[in-house]
Amino acid sequence: MITRLKSVSAIYLLIPVIMGLNACQKENSLSTTLSGTTTSPVIAVAASAGRTSTTATTSDSVYVIQPCPARGQRVSISESNLPAATTSYLTNNYTGYTFNRAFAITNNAGITTAYVVIFYFNDKPVAVLFDSSGNFIKVLEQREKGDIDGPGWHDGGRFCDRDGLQRDTIAITALPPAITTYMNSNYPQDTLVKVFRNNHDSSIVVISRNNGLFATVFNSNGNFVKRVTLPAPPGNCIGIAQSALPAGALSYLDTTYSNYVFDKAFAVYRNNVLQGYVVIINANNTKYAVRFDASGNFVSAKTIW
Repeated sequence: MITRLKSVSAIYLLIPVIMGLNACQKENSLSTTLSGTTTSPVIAVAASAGRTSTTATTSDSVYVIQPCPARGQRVSISESNLPAATTSYLTNNYTGYTFNRAFAITNNAGITTAYVVIFYFNDKPVAVLFDSSGNFIKVLEQREKGDIDGPGWHDGGRFCDRDGLQRDTIAITALPPAITTYMNSNYPQDTLVKVFRNNHDSSIVVISRNNGLFATVFNSNGNFVKRVTLPAPPGNCIGIAQSALPAGALSYLDTTYSNYVFDKAFAVYRNNVLQGYVVIINANNTKYAVRFDASGNFVSAKTIW
């Protein structure tokens, strides 16, 4: 879903690791500060997007977009100061994640209203917003600096798949022989339905069905990495168009995964009765499988890669 920023009153968190905190003015220029707190209407945390980089550069940086409360502040906090619900959510939904930094968002009375956590999952930056009790709210959108005031992507950029052309899709017939052999040998009953190549590391994700849905991940050399059971009820999974999803499901995806890219959707039937839906999306270079019931209400989500 491609959306424009509605105003400059947003948090811009430049994902990263090595530099100090920066205040970001309306023109999006960066001025260095050493404070852990800021009241600027636009906020940035500067550093490189890659964990192994040693300098921050415009071409290798991303900004996290999040509305900022009027006269609110962002206070840098340690992982140990996050609510238990937050750390539990991250552990259960992003197994093996690496913490980078976190912020408590406070209002003009100094009361914490939310938390933002930035971390790495499979060496990709992820930013998540939680409420004041530490409960999940949404995955925050990321943009490159040059796209902050635009639609959120440009040709050749790290988020260029937001144009809907699905450049990351690979034809099933074009799977590397090693992967085809592995799937045939280990999961001969699976029906392959879609294949993706991840842009950041050239790993390959194979989506298949066999009385359920599965994502099997391989590295760039075609070696098996892991197999993920996607959150689908037992039954016959039938591929459907995005437009065939219930309005409630589409609304949830728009709200929870800003500027997400639709990859694939399934309607699941058992004894000819609709059991629910599973939608596979890409949100800021991380793939998720999101399950909805037959009415389009959210049930659960699982991180694929």
